[in-house]
Amino acid sequence: MPPSPDADASAHLSAADPVLAALIDDAGEAPFERPSDRPERGEHYAALVRAIVGQQLSTSAARAIWARLVEHFGGRPPTPSEVLCADPEELRAAAGLSRAKVGFLRSLAEHVSSGQLELDRLQELSDDQIVAELTAVHGIGPWSAQMFLMFQLERPDVLPAGDLGIRRAIERAYELTELPDAATITAIAQPWRPHRTLACRYLWLSLANQPA
Repeated sequence: MPPSPDADASAHLSAADPVLAALIDDAGEAPFERPSDRPERGEHYAALVRAIVGQQLSTSAARAIWARLVEHFGGRPPTPSEVLCADPEELRAAAGLSRAKVGFLRSLAEHVSSGQLELDRLQELSDDQIVAELTAVHGIGPWSAQMFLMFQLERPDVLPAGDLGIRRAIERAYELTELPDAATITAIAQPWRPHRTLACRYLWLSLANQPA
């Protein structure tokens, strides 16, 4: 049986960077699974709704609010028209959303309904083009767009250099004296190309595995 794409990418990363090689060795085989509550790969609108719901929340809080939102719409993610037709205050109360996030969800629904954001053609665009398309929506910033690239579209070479978890993981793994800035992270990550997404996943995992 031929090696999996992840196995090939892990081998590349291990050969390119001895610090990352140690993290990969510590992680063991097949350490990543797709969370069961994440929208399916083709459900781009639902994935963006999920991303907005989870902004600036812990994983457990984001999952709880997402579950309430889905329950409010009969056990499935809402469509753009359903979001726009819903009473904002009722939606906020039912799911436990802030008023700002309800506004963000409405902005997303408006962009999709009007055709300003064509989700079906995102796969045809470059990473930078997708970030530009998504950040035109009020409430979706560069970080959320990068997470969408990494986890929904599964783009292989995304580097969220501003992510605090990535910064902390690199500071620890590379024994830096302070949190690295974006330029430092970009330089460190240069040998990881074209597999920077997988490298980031190992970095996040290393942070999760740190003793309390």
